[in-house]
Amino acid sequence: MTDETAADRHRRIAAAFTERVRGTADWDAPAPVAGWTARDVVGHLTTWFPGFLAGAGVTLPAGPGAADDPVGAWRRQRDAVQALLDDPAEADRTIENPHLGAMTLAGATNMIYTTDVFMHTWDLARATGQDDRLDPGECAVLVDGMEPMEELIRSSGQYGPRVPVPDDADAQTRLLGFIGRDPAWKP
Repeated sequence: MTDETAADRHRRIAAAFTERVRGTADWDAPAPVAGWTARDVVGHLTTWFPGFLAGAGVTLPAGPGAADDPVGAWRRQRDAVQALLDDPAEADRTIENPHLGAMTLAGATNMIYTTDVFMHTWDLARATGQDDRLDPGECAVLVDGMEPMEELIRSSGQYGPRVPVPDDADAQTRLLGFIGRDPAWKP
C-alpha cells in the first residue's frame, strides 16, 4: 500500500465499490447510516466531492444523479475522478481548501474522497446483503491514523459517535466502530 499512487489506490477502492453498485438489486434498502438507503450512499459520494472540487476550480462532467440512476451516477464520477488522477497535470495541481490548506488534487482526493469511498463500501454492501469485508490492511492504516485525531475528527460532524467494540476486535470492526457504525448492524 505504501508504494501505491493516489490513482492506483482510487482505481482499487473504486473497483470494490463498483462491484457492490453492480450487485445492488434494491436501491431503497435501508443503509447503516440513519435515514439513508443504498441509493443515498451513492448519492452522498456523487454530490459532496464534486462540490469540494468545484470550490477548488475543478469541474467534473455532468451526468445522471443517483436519485434517477445510481449506477450511471457512480460510473460517471468514478471515471471522471480516475481521469483526473491519471493526468499528471491535474493530479499535481495545487488546490486550496479552508480546512485542509494547500494540497495537490491527488493528495486531497486520496486522503478524503478515496477513503470515504472505502468506508462507504461497507455501508452499501451491508445494506444490500453483499460481501462486506474490507481490506484489513487498509482498515488498520485508517483507524490507526484516525484515532490520534479523534477530537478533531469528531468535531467535524462527519462521523457519528464512536460505537464501542471489543478491545481485541479486528481492524475492520475497530474502524467501523470508530466512524460511528455498529459492526453488527443489519437491515
